[in-house]
Amino acid sequence: MPKIRIPLIISTFFLIMLSVSCRTAKKVVYFQNLESDSLVVSMPSFTPIFKQDDFLSIIVTGEDLEAAKIYNLPATVATNQGYTIGNPAMYGYLVNSKGEISLPVLGKIKAEGKSRVELEEEIVALLDGHLKNPTVQIQILNFKVTVLGDVKSPGTFKIPNERITVLEAIGLAGDLRMSGERENIKVIRDSSGVKKEYMIDLTTKDVFRSPAYYLQQNDVVYVQPNVAARSEGTFWKTTGPIFISITSLVITTISIIAR
Repeated sequence: MPKIRIPLIISTFFLIMLSVSCRTAKKVVYFQNLESDSLVVSMPSFTPIFKQDDFLSIIVTGEDLEAAKIYNLPATVATNQGYTIGNPAMYGYLVNSKGEISLPVLGKIKAEGKSRVELEEEIVALLDGHLKNPTVQIQILNFKVTVLGDVKSPGTFKIPNERITVLEAIGLAGDLRMSGERENIKVIRDSSGVKKEYMIDLTTKDVFRSPAYYLQQNDVVYVQPNVAARSEGTFWKTTGPIFISITSLVITTISIIAR
């Protein structure tokens, strides 16, 4: 009788462990409900909106390039601790605490809350009558996002094209570790001095519909470790070795009895 029950106990133990392993593995798979016939997903549109502390490059040109110079900042050479770097310094216009920028000749203009197209059109309108066929190009020079938490390479990343998704940001950080919580990715966003939080579930296709799918300048993406990883520093480090020793002893004893 013991020889029959003991193998049954061992088999049941391994079946339970296999079941737990399968459930755990399922939690690390991205986009589980994205079927092959539903690859077209309606995603939110993305248009960068200028915020306080944005650092903007604004270049004004026209048919008469010489006449356009007075509407631009002068190019400078960057220096650092007594030596010349040799490349033009990053210079531009800071959106101040009032949401304004101060342009040469044109003076103060409200920038906060406006898109690139809106601000470009407003500046072109101000230049009408002063510059023939003016054009304005605007770029956010300090567009960056930060990825923290249970990823392989956390850090702050500068985004030159001002367009990045939460998936691309996680990719820049080397992807999540196996212990990263994929169902509760947090995006922290500053909106007019108010912190907003968005939760994203990478295991479903709903990530593509999230208002935080496209990241904005200075967004912070936080990946929290799963329950097992969080408890590793407390419970597992103290009881883990004991549990492993007891389990090994039980399995060895069962094997000896079963012979």
